[in-house]
This record gives sequence, C-alpha cells and structure tokens, in this order.
Amino acid sequence: MTTPDPRDAERCARALASLRGLSVGDALGSQFFVPAHYPALKRRELPPAPWRWTDDTEMACSVLAVLTTHHRVDQDALARSFADRHDDGRDYGPAVDRLLRLIREGGDWRELSAALFNGHGSWGNGAAMRIAPLGAWYADDPEQATHQAEISAYPTHQHREAVVGAMAVAAAAALVADPSRTLRPAELLDGVLSLIPRSAVQAGLRRARDMLDYGDPGTVAAVLGCGRRTTAHDTVPFTLWAAARNLGDFEGAFWTTVRAGGDVDTTCGIVGGIVAAAPGGTPPQEWLDRTEPLPAWTPTL
Repeated sequence: MTTPDPRDAERCARALASLRGLSVGDALGSQFFVPAHYPALKRRELPPAPWRWTDDTEMACSVLAVLTTHHRVDQDALARSFADRHDDGRDYGPAVDRLLRLIREGGDWRELSAALFNGHGSWGNGAAMRIAPLGAWYADDPEQATHQAEISAYPTHQHREAVVGAMAVAAAAALVADPSRTLRPAELLDGVLSLIPRSAVQAGLRRARDMLDYGDPGTVAAVLGCGRRTTAHDTVPFTLWAAARNLGDFEGAFWTTVRAGGDVDTTCGIVGGIVAAAPGGTPPQEWLDRTEPLPAWTPTL
C-alpha cells in the first residue's frame, strides 16, 4: 500500500487551481467553434453561459483522481478511469473514443493503444491537453513531473511526439506553479527545453523561444501551428509560447490563444491549465461562474 505524502494537500490545491483554469479555457474556447460567436471573439466579448467543457477537462479530472488516490500515475488505474468516465458526448476524437469503449469492454489498453494508427500509436494532442494539473502537482520536482507525464500518456498515446508533448506541458506547469520561482518568458521555455528529449515538439519549442518578441498570435501560429492538425507538435509549441507571454494574466492568455484559431478548446485548455497553475493566474470569477462545474467525482481538498 502506498504511504500518503504529507505534501499531497498542497499538491492537490495547486493541481485543482490548474484544473479549474484548464476547464475554463476548454469550455470557453469550445464556444468559439460556434460560427455565431465569431463576432464576439473579434470584440473580446463573452458568449452566453453556461460554457460546457469537453474531453480535455474530463480526462484531466481522471489524472487528478488517480494522483490523489495513488500519489503517482498508476497506468492501469488511469486507463480504467478514462474508460469508466468516458462520455462520448464530450467531443472525443474517434480513435480515442473507440479505444476507451474497447477498454471498458475488457480490452487491454497496452495492446489497443499501441495498435493505433497502424502500430505507430497516436501522436495527437490528447495526452498534452489533460496534463497541466499533474505538472502543478509536482511543482517541487519538475523532473518527476515530466516522468509522470510520460507514464500518463501511454494508455492512449504511445507515439514519441504525443508523449513529449505531454512532458512539455507538465514541465511548464510545474515550473510556473512553484511559488519560489519568478520566471521570465524565455526562462520558462528554456526550463522546459532542458527537461524534454529531442523531438519535433522540442524543435517547435526552440522556434517558439525565438518568437517571444512577436506580438501577433496569428503570425506565430502560422509558423508553429495551433492545433489545426491536432498533433502534439502542431499544438504544444504555440500553447507554451502563449502561456509564457501571459503569465499572471489569465484573460490575456485566453484571448491571445483563441485569436489564433485552430483546435481552440484544446489550446485554450492547455494554456489555461499552465497559467492558472502559477500564483496570480486564477481565471476571473465571472468566467469561473459561467463555466460548467467540474464533475461531482473530481477530488477536492
């Protein structure tokens, strides 16, 4: 039996703060898939409430549930939670939607995940979209954050790029969640780069670092991608650029991210989870109030 860590209450508080930011970014970002809301985006006006979150938030809640129960990532428990909590009305991608249904029917996640996309595994952004709360949990140990993020990816995403994408987001959340650190944008991206292996995600992050003085998210997204292909390396570099430029400013981070378009529920969820993990990065209360509550089974303090 795992012995509880006395630091887990603090870890859970940080992770919950990140999760709430992730859910707001996810839910509000998803509103801008609706053509009727495009004019509101240009005016930075909020669409009507309630804002309903998607699979990003549902899977992130499972990550936190497993951490609070096992005090680490238990892959079997995580796969079971993903499958048991799977709501196919939450906009899951078709491959993961089928994967989770098969796991729920008794399939082995190891075989099912490894077999995706002709045995290459998924390189989608799904492992990255759910992982910021784990990074916040491990704010006292960013290297462990990347290790646990790597482990967490495999039940659904076994391609190297998807795994490194999750590692990068977790590293960013861990670095900003540590109250003893005050990071400038370049320092944050340098810290992440030092914690992840060579990959297309890492190459994209190097380009993102070189573009920190660019002010137009559309221009940056044209170079880095913004999730239009829903791959990790088309998503993660831009989201870390947006988060790094807007630490301590949730509203600014959201509008910067959503203006670029692309997979906006996921990009805004990732950025929201990172920015909300940092002290001073809490979403506006009005935005929290308009967002659908987290599921009742989500761990609380």
